[in-house]
Amino acid sequence: MPHGDPLPPEESAAPDGPGGSPPVDFSVDLGPHEMLRRAHVLAALGPDEDPAAALRDEEEAHRLLYSDLDAEQQRLYDELVSAGVLPGRGDGRAPA
Repeated sequence: MPHGDPLPPEESAAPDGPGGSPPVDFSVDLGPHEMLRRAHVLAALGPDEDPAAALRDEEEAHRLLYSDLDAEQQRLYDELVSAGVLPGRGDGRAPA
C-alpha cells in the first residue's frame, strides 16, 4: 500500500493487541540523516585523505600478510578463501 494511504476498512476496524488500537502507518526518511553522516565522516577525514592511496595500502598489507606461507598455511588460506571467510585474490592463491 503506498505511503500515506489509509488502511482498508476491514483492517482499520480490527483491534491490534490488548489495547485495541489499529495499526499505524509509520515511515522515516533516513536520506537527510545519511547525507549528514557522510558530511561528518568526510569532515573528520580532513582534506588530505586519499581514498585511492588507502586502498592501495590495504591491498599491500593484505599481500604482505599472506605472503611466504608454508604448505600448511597455504592450504588453510585456500580453504578459508573457498569458504568465503577471506576474500580471494587473483587465482585464489596467496602471493609468494
